[in-house]
Amino acid sequence: MAYTITDECINCGACDDSCPLGAIAEKGDIRVINADECTDCGACVDCCPVDCIKAP
Repeated sequence: MAYTITDECINCGACDDSCPLGAIAEKGDIRVINADECTDCGACVDCCPVDCIKAP
């Protein structure tokens, strides 16, 4: 099960560069994680300034 980004996302894009697989993309006013590409590495979690990326 992949990490998820909650509605608290401020769409800053900090998580984009941290994902080694490029599984994060902009969708409207927030970022989303493609569950098919996410390997649960957690690289995106530490870079989020508003702590909106949650573990599976």
